[in-house]
Amino acid sequence: MDTGTLHIITLVVLMIFLGVELIGHVPTVLHTPLMSGANAIHGVVVLGGIFVLAGAHDVFSLILGTLAVIVGTVNVVGGFVVTNRMLEMFKKDSR
Repeated sequence: MDTGTLHIITLVVLMIFLGVELIGHVPTVLHTPLMSGANAIHGVVVLGGIFVLAGAHDVFSLILGTLAVIVGTVNVVGGFVVTNRMLEMFKKDSR
């Protein structure tokens, strides 16, 4: 494994710890707006995963790109589902 790959792995691990720490300190009432606002960020993750897949020269890049696309897509879809549920709560009853 070359130093570039090691730097990327180190960066990803640090981002995971930072993300968990930041989200852990967000009040519960703000989780839904935070998730709906993060859809654009997850869209960038999906796009980045596609770029990694396009330039994949080894199995590690292929697996990492595929994982990024899958996880990013799940986050985008989940964010839209939660946002839709939240918006449904504010609609008036049609009775």
